[in-house]
Amino acid sequence: MTFLREVKGGIPEEISHAAKEEGTDPERLRRSAAAGRLVIPRNPAHSNADICAIGEGVRVKINANIGTSPDFVDHGAELDKANVAMRYGADTIMDLSTGGDLDEIRNRLIREIPLPLGTVPIYEVACRMGSRGGILGMTEDDLFNVIEKQAKQGVDFMTVHCGVTLETTETLRHTPRITDVVSRGGSILLRWMRHTGLENPLFRNFDYLLELAAKYEVTLSLGDGLRPGSISDATDPPQIAELIALGGLVRKARAAGVQTIVEGPGHVPMDQIEANVRMEKAVCDGAPFYVLGPLVTDVAPGYDHITGAIGGAIAAYYGADFLCYVTPAEHLSLPTVEDVREGVIASKLAAHAADLTRGMDRDWDDSISRARKALDWPQMLSRCIDGERAREIRARFETTDSTVCTMCGEYCAMRIATEASKERRKKDEKD
Repeated sequence: MTFLREVKGGIPEEISHAAKEEGTDPERLRRSAAAGRLVIPRNPAHSNADICAIGEGVRVKINANIGTSPDFVDHGAELDKANVAMRYGADTIMDLSTGGDLDEIRNRLIREIPLPLGTVPIYEVACRMGSRGGILGMTEDDLFNVIEKQAKQGVDFMTVHCGVTLETTETLRHTPRITDVVSRGGSILLRWMRHTGLENPLFRNFDYLLELAAKYEVTLSLGDGLRPGSISDATDPPQIAELIALGGLVRKARAAGVQTIVEGPGHVPMDQIEANVRMEKAVCDGAPFYVLGPLVTDVAPGYDHITGAIGGAIAAYYGADFLCYVTPAEHLSLPTVEDVREGVIASKLAAHAADLTRGMDRDWDDSISRARKALDWPQMLSRCIDGERAREIRARFETTDSTVCTMCGEYCAMRIATEASKERRKKDEKD
């Protein structure tokens, strides 16, 4: 029995654990999970993976992408990135490796990183087609064999671009786009479909995909292969056509007992983010929404962790459930360990800012504010999201008074106000 079917009859262990972590009622989470509005990606073969609830009624979660490229293969570096992402608050990891021994890096992540692991199986298929004339030589068996192999290994969730179909891609012919198709998986399928004239195997054989997902308890993340890659392309016919197709697939997956997430854009200006979130929730019956960013401007290469955090905070405020981090290396290069750290922290702040509006985790902010008021620097630095970085900045300039910082020194507002309050209390006591 799949988790989705089990949760309709009672409260399984995963729901009880998640409810405790989230500080909420298990029955409330059970109802959300049974309706498909909350998922817990957990493949039984990945026995050391944390319980991570994504969707309605829980904290906003964040994902960190790592992975080799054909130009840079260092398995140790990717594990370092995964560990840094976990240290700074990532809830899941996705391995997007396209270079080196793909099975080895995936197996090491499954063994050594206790976070739910996601993949994009078609990347591995494309890598393995090199000796057979490239991706154009792919067969349906090639694709589904890789999906099943990764499921057996213990992958918890997979991005599958099922909405890139002959019908939805036809809209590209009639829609002027600046950046055409920017999804790597989407572009691979698009090229294969146009070369062969055949339908996307993931769409045509969706029932078989569901059989595999149900058998191995893999959560399907329905990918946004036609997402906008520039502000001008946002919320256009190809994007919407794909979303409508995914809505129908969500309902089929739920009927088959398979948990699903829906992926979303992309590059979206701030004034369109609310509409994008509400549209996904309506079309996909409240399925958890997983957004890349979204990036709210195209002018920030080198700083796209910031544009992504701005968009992510807005999207989460309006109901997005799962933020895929963006690093400073987005659009430029393979990220370094430091890029991963900055990307995770930026997305974590976006998620936390949205959680505050949902009445969650206010005690974290309050604890730091109380420490700041008390000029209790050790407590403040121990509670902030990146204490190491904060300590480095505080130590840049020497100060003769350790109770203040060098920004205000003796004119510290907190200290002046505290002294004024003390004087007022003394006066009141005398009176």
